[in-house]
Amino acid sequence: MEARDLELLEKYLPQDLELKNLWDDHILYKKQMEKLESKIVRSPSEDMTLKEIKKQKLDGKTRLQIILDRYRNSEG
Repeated sequence: MEARDLELLEKYLPQDLELKNLWDDHILYKKQMEKLESKIVRSPSEDMTLKEIKKQKLDGKTRLQIILDRYRNSEG
């Protein structure tokens, strides 16, 4: 994430529940991905789980960006 996005997150997380939930999910997915990606050998089930986590993380990041864009535009 860009520095400006992190500044917006810091500013608006306390007052925007949706933004906070999306950010918390983003961090959780990142940790889950790192754990699975650190394995030298993954089972087919773990590979499927990793793909699903990546998809969920990307979907959440897209929604995060929409909210941050809205804040960025409102600040001018």
